[in-house]
Amino acid sequence: MSMPRFGLLLMALPLAASAAPPKVHEFTLANGLKVLVQEDHRAPVAVSQVWYKVGSSYEYGGITGVSHMLEHMMFKGTNKHPPGEFSRIISANGGSENAFTGQDYTAYFQTLEQSRLPVSLELEADRMRNLRLLRDEFVKEQQVVIEERRLRTEDQPHARMDEHFHAVAFTNSPYRNPVIGWPEDVAGLSLDDLSTWYQRWYAPNNATLVVVGDVDPQAVFEQAKKHFGPLKPSKLPVLKPQGEVPQLGLRRMVVKVPAKLPHLEMGYKVPSLKTAGAEWEAYALEVAAGILDGGNSARFSSRLVRGQQVAAGAGAGYDLYARLSSLFTLEGTPAQGKSMAELEAALLDEVRRLREEPVAEDELARVKAQVLASNVYQRDSVFYQAMQLGMVETVGLGWRKVEEYVDKINAVTAEQVREVARKYLIDDGLTIAHLDPQPIPEGAKIQEGADSMGGGHVH
Repeated sequence: MSMPRFGLLLMALPLAASAAPPKVHEFTLANGLKVLVQEDHRAPVAVSQVWYKVGSSYEYGGITGVSHMLEHMMFKGTNKHPPGEFSRIISANGGSENAFTGQDYTAYFQTLEQSRLPVSLELEADRMRNLRLLRDEFVKEQQVVIEERRLRTEDQPHARMDEHFHAVAFTNSPYRNPVIGWPEDVAGLSLDDLSTWYQRWYAPNNATLVVVGDVDPQAVFEQAKKHFGPLKPSKLPVLKPQGEVPQLGLRRMVVKVPAKLPHLEMGYKVPSLKTAGAEWEAYALEVAAGILDGGNSARFSSRLVRGQQVAAGAGAGYDLYARLSSLFTLEGTPAQGKSMAELEAALLDEVRRLREEPVAEDELARVKAQVLASNVYQRDSVFYQAMQLGMVETVGLGWRKVEEYVDKINAVTAEQVREVARKYLIDDGLTIAHLDPQPIPEGAKIQEGADSMGGGHVH
């Protein structure tokens, strides 16, 4: 699941207000389970998350969507806890729980009063190795997922467009497949497919337990050892290389679906922090996204929405923490009376300016402050703190990258932003999609403007 990084409009903070993150305590059990604990004593609650190193980017043709389908089945019981019991116990203890699947991970989480944390750990340890995959439950859940796909993708023009956009932008990267899976693959999944996936990936040596809240790290470790320690590790398969072949020129497509408004989506091939040859490039791309779309004072809002009034809305995005190389995206909806060609030209002109003109120092300082402020304020949530640690650890960067974020962003220079724009934001690595609105059938319900859960899917 991609996290929005520039979605908050926040007052600029001085760069010195970098607020070093709290200390993380790391343990590893003998069976390979990594345990990360971060204390936050502001409220008597604890967030517990179990992250598995498997998501849609691990899948191949014919079984796309299997990670997400298995996520649904993880609530269908074990020998010790029959179907429905997991959620009932968490609720009876005053907690909440859910799960989500992304391209690079699948995660399960609970929020409880801190003294109830062992309840969460016992339940998660039980279903890590003892899930019962029952045929009747599978048949019912498969229909639930098919309906979920209809609601979140088929009936949403932007989500449907985004799905086809990625399928064209990527040739052989697994990021070309939707997290929820292609319709025929979802309908064709079998109980054996899920059982194989579960046995292959759901093991303590392929998981990270993250706990953040009003907890004692040593006590959490003892509880983790008690509940997860007896689980046997698996022999994990070695992943085949999944690099994207070089793009040889601009790709363009038109998506015709029932919709009220046209929409534009563009994406440049870029490295992530994990795949960048020099890691400063990834942080420079993060800052570049902030220059274009970092609130009301950013270039898209000030120039394209309020200035030229060519866009009703426009945005930019970059996934710093993707496991594989991904896309630097631009999107927008033309303002009333403006054409898609005018909007596309305006977005491309902003990218051209990034390539040709160094960012002024005062603008760069303001954007950095906003990027860092967004990051610092997100830490106010114990859930987000746990999510950041779990995500960065699971994609293979190691949780310490979270601590480096502020210093790395502060170190980005105007020349580095121009350099990555010249290297990566070029036509030969660009894919452009236009949504051409088609008449909406009478009685049909179209959810205009909604997205596809940012690439992730929740239980």
